[in-house]
Amino acid sequence: GFGAPVEVTFCTQVHYSAQPLSPFVLLLPGEREDEQIVAEIMERRFFPDHIAYKTWEGFHFAGHEIRITEATDCYGAVVWPSALVLSYYLETHSKQCNLVDKNVIEIGAGTGLVSIVASLLGAFVTATDLPELLGNLQYNILQNTKHKCKHQPCVKELSWGIDLEKNFPRSSCHFDYIMAADVVYHHPFLDELLLTFDHLCKNDTVILWAMKFRLEKENRFVDRFQTLFDLEMISNFPSLNIALYKAMRKGRMKARPSKLKI
Repeated sequence: GFGAPVEVTFCTQVHYSAQPLSPFVLLLPGEREDEQIVAEIMERRFFPDHIAYKTWEGFHFAGHEIRITEATDCYGAVVWPSALVLSYYLETHSKQCNLVDKNVIEIGAGTGLVSIVASLLGAFVTATDLPELLGNLQYNILQNTKHKCKHQPCVKELSWGIDLEKNFPRSSCHFDYIMAADVVYHHPFLDELLLTFDHLCKNDTVILWAMKFRLEKENRFVDRFQTLFDLEMISNFPSLNIALYKAMRKGRMKARPSKLKI
């Protein structure tokens, strides 16, 4: 299997506050807002309060406790902060971004946190990643969604740019949302990633994409992405070097609503 390696870790319990959080708003936050919202996002995490023989992290989203098993020896099997940012957005914007009965695909799902949250919010989710990551991804999704969701999510292999028409035929695959968290980094498959976005995105599909900026290569990818899609930054967190984007096919983006404040 592809579960987490056996290792002994000692972690301290982090208290989760049941107080309602400020809305995750459609604005580019200043320094104070950035720090406040980032702190609220990170409060959603918790860890074992005893010696554990599996590496896992806990999260509170969509009214559920979510436990994610990680594989620390594999880049795609760790929960990255971009996934928390996107999950937090989905939960706190469940009215503006109503996922109930929507068809959602996550590319580069990794440990599955975003797919799990979308499922708990009522979406029919297809979680995808490379074949070597599917074991751990399937485990996490089953553990956290079985008998809890309106639609049981499915896990499917998707190697960017490979057999797209065979595995996701344009004639029969329609996704209301494409979700991606931290899929752009220093890897040689950015051309294939852009091809995958292009193949999966219909005229009315909305892309929600959380991205951590590390190198100039990320900026260049954004420029190339905008040759195919209209892109707007929903929010930006300088302390995390993470931006959250919404995108649609060229000419399909509706007028942006007025910015809201905390």
